[in-house]
Amino acid sequence: MTGNVIVLGAGIVGACTALRLADAGWNVTLCDGGRPGGEEAASYGNGGWISPASIIPMSFPGIWRKVPGYLLDRSGPLTIDWASIPRLAPWLLRFLLAGATEGRVKKIAGHLNGLLHDAPERHLALAERIGRRQLVIQRGLLYAYPDRAAYEAESLSWRLRRENGVAFEEWDEAELRRHLPALGPNFRFGAYVTEGAHCSNTGAYVAGIVDAAVTAGVRFVQKSANSILTTPTPRVVLTGGESLAADYVVVAAGIHSKRLMREFGIKIPMESERGYHVTVISGDVPFNIPVMPSTGKMANTPTEMGLRLSGQVELATIEKAPNWRRAEVLQSHALASYPYLAKEKQPELKLWMGHRPSTPDGLPVIGSLKRHSGIIAAFGHGHVGLASGPKTAELVLDALEQRPPEREGAFLPARFGY
Repeated sequence: MTGNVIVLGAGIVGACTALRLADAGWNVTLCDGGRPGGEEAASYGNGGWISPASIIPMSFPGIWRKVPGYLLDRSGPLTIDWASIPRLAPWLLRFLLAGATEGRVKKIAGHLNGLLHDAPERHLALAERIGRRQLVIQRGLLYAYPDRAAYEAESLSWRLRRENGVAFEEWDEAELRRHLPALGPNFRFGAYVTEGAHCSNTGAYVAGIVDAAVTAGVRFVQKSANSILTTPTPRVVLTGGESLAADYVVVAAGIHSKRLMREFGIKIPMESERGYHVTVISGDVPFNIPVMPSTGKMANTPTEMGLRLSGQVELATIEKAPNWRRAEVLQSHALASYPYLAKEKQPELKLWMGHRPSTPDGLPVIGSLKRHSGIIAAFGHGHVGLASGPKTAELVLDALEQRPPEREGAFLPARFGY
């Protein structure tokens, strides 16, 4: 079964989808107003982690007790913009309920495991397929803690990972020093995810996927979608008024998918978890295993550009200007984690902010709409967009070829009534 399909969005999800559909024989048009892999895209700025361990949702039992602290602590890993609360309130309520019990968190972790358990293997194959094998590196991923007690405080998360088959080793201080001598003495325990991988240049990776898609026959149109028409057949109106028709439209436009869906009555609860990164461009990175210090909950990743410090969750409306204080927080955590950085004299820094498209239950929206079968959703991936890109492409292909959805339909728009 093949036909004409338009994919909206050339981030990691849209790029992977366009290439996979072309390989399966579909006639694909990929639309995005930006340059593939460009700095305006969320795919460009993420931490580059391809982690089978990223199955724990942001919402967990008792998190409601921490909300006042999130409002007051400007240096914590998660903050909420006061002025945005009225707009965010419905999403926040659903977010708190999604992880209110251990049973709910366990169910979500199981669904995310279906997306991520073989993510490194899929990305290694994809990088080979597009001729960019050097960009995906599998050396494992380290979660670093001040001590074993701090690690055990997150016992629910690690137990769920173990139950879902995530392979990891517990490293004591001696093991940490042997593998990462650059890590500061304030970290004395670690959990090393043995099968984890990372991408050393996320922008170049996405651009390479799109290049391979074009070579495979995908038509790339560098225009954004203004609107989607659903009758009599799916049609996309692009900037400048150009109109494209197809048998199917895949909406993979990240945070902008919410606006496109609302225009024909589909109100998916999705908000921006604004994320920041700082890349230390000057100097060498004296370690090659990506690290996530528990004190800052940020991905510290060696990249082709330098050490990328990415993370932070800032819940705010998409229109609000960046709060570069968040980038300063990343820098301060890095200085506390890696003593060698303090020796750098005026290092060259690059700052970035982007929008993670996040649903309250921590699961992406993937699959056909009940009322508009020609529209396929592929958005809302939150923190796991890069890692789950290739698998999402497979699920989109399943939807187009009308195969039964995996994971009991956990990702379908139907869970929100659509």
